[in-house]
Order: sequence, then C-alpha cells, then structure tokens
Amino acid sequence: SRFPFCATYNTNAQVPDSAGTATAYLCGVKANEGTVGVSAATERSRCNTTQGNEVTSILRWAKDAGKSVGIVTTTRVNHATPSAAYAHSADRDWYSDNEMPPEALSQGCKDIAYQLVHNIRDIDVIMGGGRKYMYPKNKTDVEYEIDEKARGTRLDGLDLVNIWKSFKPRHKVFLGVLLAGSQPLSLFEPGDMEYELNRNNVTDPSLSEMVVVAIQILRKNPKGFFLLVEGGRIDHGHHEGKAKQALHEAVEMDRAIGQAGSMTSLEDTLTVVTADHSHVFTFGGYTPRGNSIFGLAPMLSDTDKKPFTAILYGNGPGYKVVGGERENVSMVDYAHNNYQAQSAVPLRHETHGGEDVAVFSKGPMAHLLHGVHEQNYIPHVMAYAACIGANLDHCAPASSAGSLAAGPLLLPLALFPLSILF
Repeated sequence: SRFPFCATYNTNAQVPDSAGTATAYLCGVKANEGTVGVSAATERSRCNTTQGNEVTSILRWAKDAGKSVGIVTTTRVNHATPSAAYAHSADRDWYSDNEMPPEALSQGCKDIAYQLVHNIRDIDVIMGGGRKYMYPKNKTDVEYEIDEKARGTRLDGLDLVNIWKSFKPRHKVFLGVLLAGSQPLSLFEPGDMEYELNRNNVTDPSLSEMVVVAIQILRKNPKGFFLLVEGGRIDHGHHEGKAKQALHEAVEMDRAIGQAGSMTSLEDTLTVVTADHSHVFTFGGYTPRGNSIFGLAPMLSDTDKKPFTAILYGNGPGYKVVGGERENVSMVDYAHNNYQAQSAVPLRHETHGGEDVAVFSKGPMAHLLHGVHEQNYIPHVMAYAACIGANLDHCAPASSAGSLAAGPLLLPLALFPLSILF
C-alpha cells in the first residue's frame, strides 16, 4: 500500500489520547493513555512506576547530535504534545506540583513545567502558553493582574522563568506580547493561547508568526535543527463542539506549514505533518457546491422534518432536546464562532476518534512514510533521515560528498497538528 496513514491506538486504549500518541510519534514507543515520555510499563498517575521506564524523544536525539531544537504550540508548553518532547511523567495533567497528588510528590516525581526547565536545559526555542505553571502560587500575572485563575500555581515557590534565565544568561524572556526579535522562551498566556478567531493580532502572535521566528532562530545552526510545531487548539475546538473554531485553527496550521515550507528546502529538510488522533467529527448532508461548510444541508430530515447542519459530531456538548425533540437549528445562529454543532450523544466534552490518521511528508527520506504504519515508526524515520539517534549504521562519514550526513543542511522539521486536516 502507498497510502500514508498511521495507527493511533495507545497500548491500553483503542481510542487514544494526546499523551500516549505524542510519546509514540516523538519517542518512538507506544505508551499508556495519559502518560508522556515513558514506556507502557508506567501506569497513569502512579509515580512509582516511572523510574527506569523513561524514553527519550527525537528532540533530545537532535540536541545530542548538535542540532538546535525548538517547540512551538498554541497550547500550554507543558501540555501533552510538547511535554512528550522533554518530560517523563506518569500523568499528563501534572503541569505544576500544584496538580500533583501528595503521594507522587513524596515519591520524588517532578512536575512537567519543572522538567521543561531542567531535563534538557538548552532547548533553543520554546513558544506558546502556560506561564502560570512557571511561577509561585498566587503570583500575579503580568498581563491579567486581577484574574485569579491567571496567577502562579507552584507550591514549591520556584520561579522557573528566572531559573531558565540563569541557565541562559544572555537571553531575555517574553511573557506578554510578541515583539520584534522574539526571544527563545516566549510565553504569551497563563494557560493555552487564544483561539485564532479570538486572537488579539496586535498583542498575540499567530501560530505561523511563531513558526517564522522559531525558524529564524534555529536555522542559524550550521548543523541543522528539529522543530516541533503543534496546532494544538484544533483539538480543543472539537472537544467543545465548536467546529468553526477548530477549522479556523486548522487553516492557521496550514498557513504555518506553508511558512515553514517557504523558509526551508526540499533538498535538505524533511517535513512531516500528521495528527496524533482524530475526532468524532463529520461533514455531510449532500450539500451543493458553494454551500457554506458551516451551513445547512439542502433538505430537511425525512424523519423529524427539521433542518440540520452539514457539520455534526458523534458525541459532545451540542446535544440538545427542545420540547422532547431535536432542536430546530434554523432558530439559532449556527454560523456563530462558538456555535456547538449538534451531536448524537450528550457529553460535556466531545471525544477523540479511533481511526488511522494521515501522515504527509516531503523532503529527504519522505518515501519511508508510504503505507499504514504504527505511529511510533514516525520518529525513527525522521531520525534515520537526519542521521541522529541510536541507528547510525547507514550514515556516511562527514567527508563523503553528497550524502545526507555530510553537509550541514539537513534540517529535520517536524510539524504536528493536533487534529487531522481534511
């Protein structure tokens, strides 16, 4: 088969989560649902199953090979996908020690924000949200001074931003708006970044703007770079049943991919675009060409005689019954940015889907992503192409002209949206 797809299941889950899948496509090992940077021997939330079961990511393999490395995300930088690049945690929700149970703290496990600063001290670019997990509890946020939810969360009293700065004394840190010449650690929100549709385009950067700055910083290294880019709020839009938010996030992810492509070369850059999982999201209704994707199907239901939108969810918060019947969507603003599309099953949060997702690739060794693969195959392909990691048997010595390993221009660039792009 030449169809490029990967299977997304976790070791203990048919329908996966973002932690186990990120561990697969960054570390090359399938893992349990809810765990990051550890093998399946680690059980979720059980700190004492972590030691000895840590697995390293392609970001570390690249850094160990002398390349520059970076993380760009629209979520918290300590969220599931980015954390699998640098952390080893029995629970994806251990953003700071404030979210950890006393048992885990007493057993010596460290929270994800702590690991971001200490595990790989020389990550060259970190951009996204999540600054509240870096500060002592109740420290006022620089941008939202009266918002209690934006305040620092750390119980250990550490100021991780200052600690990070002490490791990189020449570098400044951005904790608010994006300025010209952005710095390696840029945390734009206390939690996740705003949806693209809601974004203040003067004070907050888009994903594509962050990607441009990240590549400008990383490409200065003659040995090349690895960059993880996550359009992480595609997933959040779907979970909230807000298809319009999710799809605009996907369009911005597409812009970011385009920017990355324009700043790199097919000859020396392997770009991989995939999803960690799907969603129970569907588009149908025999709509004619030109119909708004956020519009109605051209006919009424032949069962309840009511209109329905082209976009629907299998489950989620859009389920609503009015007078014992399905809500008549013609009576609501179904084109609103935050409209929650109708779902078949009521849930506060829509679930992921369990099907295989596409893997798109271009550049050196892209042909190795060619059929239906296990998700954990992906980082091994990227490492093979970049001549990093444990398997270097195929790599020519640096003196061999023309080999991928010879020149300084192999720039493995990994782009991972959080939801499949249709």
